[in-house]
Amino acid sequence: MKRSAHAPPVLPSLRRTLLLGILLPVFGFVLINTVVLYHQALTAADTAYDRTLLATAKSLGEQLEVISTGAGAEVRSSLAYSALEAFEADNRSRLFYRVSGFSGEMVSGFEDLPAVRQQLPDQKIYAALVHFYDDRYRGVPVRMAVLLQPVAGVAGQGMSTIQVAETLELRETLARQILIDTLWRQAALVIVIAGVVVFVVQRATRPVRALSHALTARSENDLSPLPTDSAPRELLPLVEATNQHMHRLSQLLEHQKRFVRDTSHQLRTPLAVLKTQVQSARRGDVEPQQALEEIGHTVERATELANQMLALAKVEQLRQDKAATVLDWAEVVRNVALDLSPLMAERSLDFSLDVQAALVRSHEWALRELVRNLLHNAIKNTPPASRLNVTLVCDHHTAALTVSDSGTGISAALRERLFQPFATDPHRPVATSGAAGSGLGLAICHGIALSLGGSIDLVNRESHGQVLGLDATVRLPLAAT
Repeated sequence: MKRSAHAPPVLPSLRRTLLLGILLPVFGFVLINTVVLYHQALTAADTAYDRTLLATAKSLGEQLEVISTGAGAEVRSSLAYSALEAFEADNRSRLFYRVSGFSGEMVSGFEDLPAVRQQLPDQKIYAALVHFYDDRYRGVPVRMAVLLQPVAGVAGQGMSTIQVAETLELRETLARQILIDTLWRQAALVIVIAGVVVFVVQRATRPVRALSHALTARSENDLSPLPTDSAPRELLPLVEATNQHMHRLSQLLEHQKRFVRDTSHQLRTPLAVLKTQVQSARRGDVEPQQALEEIGHTVERATELANQMLALAKVEQLRQDKAATVLDWAEVVRNVALDLSPLMAERSLDFSLDVQAALVRSHEWALRELVRNLLHNAIKNTPPASRLNVTLVCDHHTAALTVSDSGTGISAALRERLFQPFATDPHRPVATSGAAGSGLGLAICHGIALSLGGSIDLVNRESHGQVLGLDATVRLPLAAT
């Protein structure tokens, strides 16, 4: 059966990764350790049984004598093969021997036993001149011991060669038994380690499964933080990051709810007023020109309110969008001041602008909206023919824009909810054509300043206890050069 092209990929399992990552090295180590132990045991067995071969060879050497013949001195052995039965461990192995004279001639033993290798290396394990090696005899693997035995007598002296070979049945049986015993112990060790690892991994991953179940069981609107008191230390960063993410989602959801609630509440009033004005115009209660002016004023106010509410909603989106560019704040201030110059001229304001280049990282819309709201509020709250100053200065790290009007400042009641949406001061006189404002300008400025990593402060400018105006200062970090 072919797998679907849209089937989800097989994701790695944390438990499987932990189990394989722990058990595979353990299995590999146990396997290597088993092989090493087996070879060490074989070496120890060879050393032990080689002593028997050496003892057999020495016994043969003790039975040698030198006799005189017509051709010279010869070596003779009086040992019978039955005497070697004492050196045979059991019936599973057999011993073969051969004694060679001074010139390599056959003295006694098995004549077809393979000859001694030409060169015998020095042997450091035993004091005797003995050498051990593996060979084959009659198609069967054997262990060979070669002893160079000095033989002396009245007829002469020389070096006799004694060979003793033993079949490997007993050694192989012992090796198999050692291997089986080692494998059983290693298998038991592996089973114990595997059981402990499985138990520990299951217990260690239990908080992960519990966290997954807790998140799955939650309702779609439950964004409350996860408990951190019972989380393991390794999971604590994940839980805290999840809580921070849910906190941001909760703020975003609350912002959306508040936006919908405030929109429905704030737009209801101008629409109701507009409906009343239209009905009044149809009945002829007011002059047509006056009715059109009132309707136009209401539409203008509702449009401004809708634009500001959309701007406030867009500020929240900018918090999540990090793709900002480097802009010259001074250029933005000059352009916004030029756009609002007709309002300043209409009120005959004494306007001054003193700015210096300030490179900040921001979206162009956000920076223009920030300056426009600050300057527009200052124009509305500055009495006609009064001063309005705008300055932009920089230090090593920040740029500060200050808009100073000549109004009545802000009251203590408004300061407590200064940057909340729709926060207005009913006791503050507004020097416009009766428009009280929507209370969104400062909320927009505050949101934009925070999204750009800056701050905003509003301070009454006083002299001798009298308020001379309001200084609105926004500080933004300079872009890294």
